[in-house]
Amino acid sequence: MKSLLYKPDTIGSLASTLCLIHCIATPFIFITPACTLTCCADTPIWWQSLDYIFIIISFFAIYRATKTSSNETIKFTLWITWLIFFLCILNKTFGFIFIDKNFTYGTGITLAVIHLYNLNYCQCSNESCCTKTFQNIS
Repeated sequence: MKSLLYKPDTIGSLASTLCLIHCIATPFIFITPACTLTCCADTPIWWQSLDYIFIIISFFAIYRATKTSSNETIKFTLWITWLIFFLCILNKTFGFIFIDKNFTYGTGITLAVIHLYNLNYCQCSNESCCTKTFQNIS
């Protein structure tokens, strides 16, 4: 169990899941009570900064996971999904364009699932064992 916690995919999946919980909980913890008391006060900066802490953790988790993954498609997918997730978080902060929050949630869930898939199926000693498994699923 202890060695499982040190795997980058476990850390990445955990960070993505915690980020998702953080994003879903925000309206219920801060905005809903604040709107009833003070008419729409914003969430504290320290709470908003958690988004970027999760993004930084997930960046390093993906960096480490791609070093140990045997599947090039999974490596590429991890980086693309992280980039989309990062852009969604930036957009949430600065409001460049309207993006439905469900898209951001979906990206976070996808990132967590890809980490779990990589952890379970792509930690092989050669390329063929992971590629074969990936092709059977799709």
